[in-house]
Amino acid sequence: MADILPMTRPAPSQPVVERLRQRIVEGLHAPGDKLNERELSTMLAVSRTPLREAIRMLAAEGLVELLPNRGAVVTQMSLQDVADTFELIAGLEGQSGELAAQRISNAALAEVQALHYEMLAAFTRRDLPAYYRLNALIHQHINSAAGNRVLTQTWANINARLQALRFRSNLDEAKWQRAMDEHGRMIELLAARDAAGLRQLMVTHLLHKRDAVLELMQAGTAAPEEQSA
Repeated sequence: MADILPMTRPAPSQPVVERLRQRIVEGLHAPGDKLNERELSTMLAVSRTPLREAIRMLAAEGLVELLPNRGAVVTQMSLQDVADTFELIAGLEGQSGELAAQRISNAALAEVQALHYEMLAAFTRRDLPAYYRLNALIHQHINSAAGNRVLTQTWANINARLQALRFRSNLDEAKWQRAMDEHGRMIELLAARDAAGLRQLMVTHLLHKRDAVLELMQAGTAAPEEQSA
């Protein structure tokens, strides 16, 4: 297992939705946990109004469910839900990688390369929160470079449901190293404008994530709901 440093605390100036999203992604609120408005309001030093708006926004993203008689709870996904969702997003990321390799500007490529080096530094420190933040930015930049607004919006909607699981997929040292190696190859293919190669690698990368997440869930370390379809 990787030696994970303590979770970073978000700055109070961050919008409430970003701070609450970060807490959920980093596992501070596990799947199925009820979001207690009074406790969160005190913890985040905000009033109930912006907190409730943040919860509604995260519900729209799929990270939170609003349930009758229970209020807001962190979304749970079954094994089949996770497998199906990763299968879908693998195709979307493959498409965005192919288009990005064809369309990315030199300036955008340089930005992605810079983010990759920052991510490599975070990996070297075993700083998982920083690594994940930079990892997510790289995927967002590649998706944006594809230049297809419908693809970008669809990807964002699906990816939001998987953020917390993708974060925890790197808790195994060997799988984290493999993900880092795959990212290095992504940058090479993007710089070479190898559209077919990047499509294939992006799909493979996401399916590896799927397998890592399902392994965690089956071992009971990703706090899944009961393993029904």
